[in-house]
Amino acid sequence: MKDTLFARRNFLKTAALAAPAFSLIASAEAPQPSAPRKAPTHPATPKLTLNVRDFGAKGDGTTKDTAAIQQAIDRCSVLGGGEVLVPAGNYLIGAIQLRTRTLLRLDPDATLTGSPDFDDYPVTQVRWEGKWIQGHTALIYANGVEDIGIVGAGKIIGNPALGGRPRPTSPLRHPALIEPINCSNIRLEGFSTSYHLMWSIHPTLCQNIVIKNLTIRSTGGNGDGIDIDSCQHVLIDHCEISTGDDCISLKSGRGEEAASQIPSSGNSKPGINPAITTRAAITTEDVTITNCTFADSIFACIGIGSETSGGIRNVRISNCKFTHARSFAFYIKTRTGRGAFIEDITATNLDLTGDFAGFLRIEGLKSGIQDQDPVPGDAGIPTLRNFHFSNIHVENVPVLVEATSIHPNKPLTGLTLTNVTGTCQKGIFLANVKNAIFRNIDVKGYTGALFNTYNSTGVGIRNPATIEAPKLPDDIPTPAEPYTLH
Repeated sequence: MKDTLFARRNFLKTAALAAPAFSLIASAEAPQPSAPRKAPTHPATPKLTLNVRDFGAKGDGTTKDTAAIQQAIDRCSVLGGGEVLVPAGNYLIGAIQLRTRTLLRLDPDATLTGSPDFDDYPVTQVRWEGKWIQGHTALIYANGVEDIGIVGAGKIIGNPALGGRPRPTSPLRHPALIEPINCSNIRLEGFSTSYHLMWSIHPTLCQNIVIKNLTIRSTGGNGDGIDIDSCQHVLIDHCEISTGDDCISLKSGRGEEAASQIPSSGNSKPGINPAITTRAAITTEDVTITNCTFADSIFACIGIGSETSGGIRNVRISNCKFTHARSFAFYIKTRTGRGAFIEDITATNLDLTGDFAGFLRIEGLKSGIQDQDPVPGDAGIPTLRNFHFSNIHVENVPVLVEATSIHPNKPLTGLTLTNVTGTCQKGIFLANVKNAIFRNIDVKGYTGALFNTYNSTGVGIRNPATIEAPKLPDDIPTPAEPYTLH
């Protein structure tokens, strides 16, 4: 249909703001992406506009407007697509579902507020820490559709009564705030969010995602801002994120479930990526994060992992400011039993001025929960390669780089750190790192040696002090019966 809301051919052209961001992250030493990169853009202007008030929405903060807003979305989709306008008001809602070719537009004075009742959030299959489990849908969710979005300067507020983790006595996953699953051509732009003790934005198995100009507040434990989970072709631009847990987390599943092949049924549904029906190993790749500001009170600003069994690659980060992290500003994390790879990560033009445990930590042995069906043997040792960081300014970070938890059977290959200025209390710690490059590391204030190494080689490692070898986890045996998806 030539006049769809988000015409696919328009979505894959280069956005005006995206183009300079991509050019900023290239460097002579950084590898080129292994596949052509796709830059999503703004969709064509829709012709149809429906107002939720015309479908009975009250916006008085006490009447549940779920049915009225859902009816407007459904009608918009069946009529060919367009915008669903949410005018000024406070709309109390349970879960609502976006349909194909629907764009939810929030008035600057509009607020969508989540209901406190778990019964208002249907139960289905959802992703939780890299596994598919039973759980509640998000406040705003979508499944198997394309050309969807939420735009406008309004607010989306999750109910604080809904936050938390699954427990043995209450095993259902709690609702996220915004969660498209198995969707393509997604636009999230201009609004602000607030939630507590749960993820704010969690696209899973999705392609072609634009997240721009968002203000995200997600406080308390496990209150991630944006979780990109087994997705491809993602742009996160000009977002201001303050969270309890990771501001942005990149994931791709956990254990054999995420790493195994699924026999193809030969069938695929409209709007569903056929690859997803034939395999579980879905890589997160082609992610650009640019012009963002981050603050985190429990873990990291940008976390890569620890659920990485589908692989993560081609991540480009540029022009970002980091103001607080309880651990490290960057935390690349996985463990033996995940398998797969983390590769081709490039970050440039970063400013760290605030309170941190350090700039960069790379943990390859024991981060996160071990899966009940881990990837066995050497295949379960993750491959780490081609991490490039340049043009970094740090202010009094306790540790500049900690990359000591890496398996000797698969060393980190190709760590580059260039043009680093500022102050730190301790320098660079490396174990089982090969072909590293360090240039123009102009930091002051540290005690001890700048370089501290075990079994590591590279250019620019000057007068290193020797450190102990990392303690290795137990080998993961091959099970008596091969894993089968269940």
